Amino acid sequence: MKSLKLLLRFLTVGGLVLLLLIPLMMIRGVIQDRELYRAQAEHRVSQSMAGPQQVVGPLRVVPWREERVVNAVNENGKPEVRRDVKEGYLVQMPTSLVVDGRLQPGERRIGLYTVNVYEWKAAMKADFAPLQVPAADGRRYGQPYVVVGMADVRGLVGTPSLKVDGVPRTLAAGTGAMSSRMDGIHALIGTPGASLPASRAQLEMTLAGTQSIGIAPIADSNDITMSSPWRQPLFGGRFLPNSKTLDGTGFTARWQVSSLASAAQSQLESASGKLTQPPSLGATPSEYVADDGSASAIDSAVVSLVDTVDVYTQVDRASKYGILFVVLTFVGFALFELIKRLPIHPLQYLLVGLALAVFFLLLLSLSEHIAFWQAYLVSAAACIGLQFFYLSGVLQSWLRAAGFATMLTALYGVLYLLLKSENNALLMGSLLLFGILAVIMWVTRKVDWYALGTELR
Repeated sequence: MKSLKLLLRFLTVGGLVLLLLIPLMMIRGVIQDRELYRAQAEHRVSQSMAGPQQVVGPLRVVPWREERVVNAVNENGKPEVRRDVKEGYLVQMPTSLVVDGRLQPGERRIGLYTVNVYEWKAAMKADFAPLQVPAADGRRYGQPYVVVGMADVRGLVGTPSLKVDGVPRTLAAGTGAMSSRMDGIHALIGTPGASLPASRAQLEMTLAGTQSIGIAPIADSNDITMSSPWRQPLFGGRFLPNSKTLDGTGFTARWQVSSLASAAQSQLESASGKLTQPPSLGATPSEYVADDGSASAIDSAVVSLVDTVDVYTQVDRASKYGILFVVLTFVGFALFELIKRLPIHPLQYLLVGLALAVFFLLLLSLSEHIAFWQAYLVSAAACIGLQFFYLSGVLQSWLRAAGFATMLTALYGVLYLLLKSENNALLMGSLLLFGILAVIMWVTRKVDWYALGTELR
């Protein structure tokens, strides 16, 4: 009978642990809601300012129009003469592309939420080989131009400067014949119908955006350099930097990409329209018929100005350890109750567990207003103080309450180290669990559980 009471006691404590999963899951739901609100704030900033940017170019484009007279038969079976009109363009990628840019980060606030923005001050240099326009019956070539594509032209700050072979060119909005595939800017060059000589295009511009920027390596040889005072860049896209430096002053990254290792050229070609003849190698242009298809994503070297471990990520990771805090505290109570013959009511278990859960809600709400470490310190101090005051009555001793407060302080300290050590969090968490289990087994190694069962009140 006494052993059955001991078993029921353990089952009651286990049921309370499961019951406390409800408020812990509710708190995690609140965290997800706040993350959603932050994503909505980012969307509002990108709608009013400029979104994530992707830069493609410079490219040389030659539009063409082809008219042919075709003898056909109408629906009544009578012969008729029709005029077949096609429009398209030749697009030429540069042989080499050199990009050097400085990324200046900034912030925009929407209510409680901060959105990372930037201004990219860039100098681009593209070298083109001679372009021979192929002859075709009924085809007339239009005015050639240089195109620079970008995801959101609203991000242009001031007026970009373009020089072709040292001669300034006037830039205009849009991408001409490629307007259905990408947004951007263009400048007229050359003479309609004439072949284009080898040339160099130099572009200087300032481009604003939100969160991330990507540079497409569309040349045969690409050399891209980017620097910024941002200390936690996230390098993404299809290419990682060949070399990079990260320190307290920011980062510098360099990509050296060959067309042999990149699918950007073929992706640009397939995204630009319907291919009417196989593209040739080298600097020979690819030919396309205009259609209404939209451009697909082009492989790029991407830099994102994100917080690799932001407030909501840290709070979410902390809340995953909430059940561990509850279990460890309840184990300590159970040991006191059994070894010291100290009765603790299930309601007292529940109140202590709720106080542990409220810590994560306090941490979430405070971290939206002050630095995370300050929010963590205030939340931990408040919860530990509350537990110390309450347990002094439950355990009938200020000394015992101080012992539990010390244990909670150690747990909160270890949890903070886990949150700050992103790369070693799993290792440290595993060692923590092993150490706690080892301590519990060491403390209870000589306990006669059968005797405790018979002596349980």
